[in-house]
Parts: sequence; C-alpha cells; structure tokens
Amino acid sequence: MGTLAGHLVPGSVLALLGLWHIINTVRAYYLKGPNQFRSSFWHPFRSPFPRLAHLELFLIVSFAIFSIVMQVLDYPLFSFAFKLNNYEHATMFLHLAIYAGFTLVTEMIHKSDIWFEVSGILATSVFSQELFLLHYHSADHAGLEGYYHWLMQLIVFASLLSALSTTIFPSSFPSSLVLSISVVFQGLWFINMGFLLWVPEFVPKGCTIRLGHGGDSDMHGAVVCGTHEADMRARSLANLQFSWILAGILIIVACICLFYPKKVTPRVQSIEYERLNSRVAEIPLSVAGFKQVNYQ
Repeated sequence: MGTLAGHLVPGSVLALLGLWHIINTVRAYYLKGPNQFRSSFWHPFRSPFPRLAHLELFLIVSFAIFSIVMQVLDYPLFSFAFKLNNYEHATMFLHLAIYAGFTLVTEMIHKSDIWFEVSGILATSVFSQELFLLHYHSADHAGLEGYYHWLMQLIVFASLLSALSTTIFPSSFPSSLVLSISVVFQGLWFINMGFLLWVPEFVPKGCTIRLGHGGDSDMHGAVVCGTHEADMRARSLANLQFSWILAGILIIVACICLFYPKKVTPRVQSIEYERLNSRVAEIPLSVAGFKQVNYQ
C-alpha cells in the first residue's frame, strides 16, 4: 500500500461503501421510524434481478481476496518476497473477507436474523485488527507520515466503537449512522494520505519525499521536513484537512437527511394517519352509545 494507487483504490472503495450505507441507513430510519428501525451491517441492492440483492457482500468478498493476493504478490513487483508490512495489510483484508463471507452465507441460508450479533462481532473485529496492526505496524511510520497514520487510528477507533455499539444496540440509529460516516471518513483519509504523502506536488512546503531501499522494516517512501517549523506547519495542515474532510462528510449527511424525504413516503406518517382515522371512526360509536343510554 506504499503507493498512490495503494491508497487511492481501497480509499475509494471504503468511501463509496460508507456513502452507500449512509443513504440506506437514512432511508430505513425514515421509512420505519424510530420505533421500528433496526441496523444492518449490509444493505441489499434493489434491482429487477433478485440475484443481485447480495451484490454488496459479493463485492466486499471479491475485493478483500483481490487485495490479499496483491499484497502477497507485492504489487507492483509481483514477487513472493516475505515482507512484514505487506502481510500486515493482507491480514486486515483477511478479517474483512471473514466478516463478509460469513454474512453472505447467513443470508443465503436465511439465518441472518439469528446470527446478526455474530456478524456484528466479526465487523467489529475488522476495525479492531485494523487498529491493532496500524498501531503496531512493522514499518516505521515516523515524522509527518506517522502523524497522518495516528490521525487514521482515531478514525478507525471511532469505527470500532460504533460497530460494537451497533451490535449491542441494533435499534440505535446514531450508532449505525456514525459507523457509516466513519467508513466514509476512513476512505477519504486514505485518499488524502495517498496524495499528500506520495505525490511530490502535494507534499507540504518545506518537506520532501525520501525513497527508502532498505530491508523489510523500511518504508517504500517517507516525507521528511527540513526544519521544525516546516514539520509543525505540515502537522497543522493535516489537522485542518482532518477537520475539513469531516465537515464535508457531515454536510453531505445533513443534505441527505434534509432532502431525501421528498422522494419517499415515511412510514411514520402513515402509521399516525391510521391511528387518527381509527380514533375518528370510534367517535360516532361512543356518541351513539351515549345517546342510547340517555334515551333509555
């Protein structure tokens, strides 16, 4: 993953997956209402073809397996050299494949409701192992690159907590929404790191990319800042990028929540309408009974 493509591809996948979950989570909450809402770790693909309903899980499993193969083959070198950082990345995708594979099987045998908590535990393990391997990475993420990875750990930690909360409280809309937001945040931060750390034109002022040619413990490349002031400026820019990306995601979520209801009829309103009609229908009966008693 020590290339622009190594950050851009998984980052784009995570961002699109998280956006897909945000839209479907808001839709489910709006249609079912706060009393009947139930979280889901995946969402069916609506199309005229029933076989495409599990498309999301198929794509996740395929992407995870493809990523494992690319890491083991040490893309773009395509060799079987044992490199610890590559196998650490492959292990992250391994847990993703386990989660998606188990969830897909439970859906195919129609036992997803029974094993919902197990799917939640496996989804939580994806983020827990990602956080563990990022924190104890064999590669020396030092300097500015280490700071970007430390901010990444904050996002993964939020995903871990929200996934655990969603598993324990499946009817919690905030937990489900925060989980989706954190996945989008992970993806966009991956993309941001790819450009800021691996494209010379985007490297902060006063810093340069240094390519390494050492052993397995060395990075493929690292950003080195010439002075302490340049390093502090680069870290401050990273903080701003962190806040700006999060702000952009929240604006998108707010717009989805505000403008999405115009396209669908909420279930909550229909339920209240039915209750109101039933109450109105009961009024003549009670009045008639009251008149009958007085008449007698």
